[in-house]
Amino acid sequence: MFGRNKKTLNENLAEEAEAHPERPGAKNRPTPKRRDQEAANKRPLIVTDRKAARSHDKAARREAMAKQRQGMLTGDERYLPARDKGPRRRFIRDTVDARWNLGEFMLPVMLLVLLLSFVRTSWAMLAVFVLVYGLIVIAVLDAVLMWLRTKKQINQKYGGAERGDAMYAIMRAFQMRRTRMPKPQIPRGKRRS
Repeated sequence: MFGRNKKTLNENLAEEAEAHPERPGAKNRPTPKRRDQEAANKRPLIVTDRKAARSHDKAARREAMAKQRQGMLTGDERYLPARDKGPRRRFIRDTVDARWNLGEFMLPVMLLVLLLSFVRTSWAMLAVFVLVYGLIVIAVLDAVLMWLRTKKQINQKYGGAERGDAMYAIMRAFQMRRTRMPKPQIPRGKRRS
């Protein structure tokens, strides 16, 4: 305005490039002024455009959930929730996933029991009773024996089980293999050392 040189930005940059040749190992650019950096980082405490902020938060949350889901599918330790992290929990998961568990057949059998309960004959009611209570008792017994064997291995390998490990193993044993999260990383019958 008052006697200032009105050069364009490109002309200023060209002059600077000629005045200061590029040196290897150097920064080769001027340090930005503090006020410029603060102005670039300045954000309002209260967002004025709530709709845009909500959509931005929604997209960030969706992306984080997609990463976590992918980590759960692949067993990537970085994206697992706190209850599934650690070598001890991985060992428990692999031990449960390597064997056939009776508890995982509970849901399909319960669907069969539901269908049998519509048949109002004495043999159907007896079959329902035997299937329900028999399977529950046998599945719980199987899960307890599985935990005792797993606990012995954990004591040898990690120096003792932590609180919650038993419930973690038993609950995983009662889930159908296809619905377990994190997904099983070991095939049935293969033991992990």
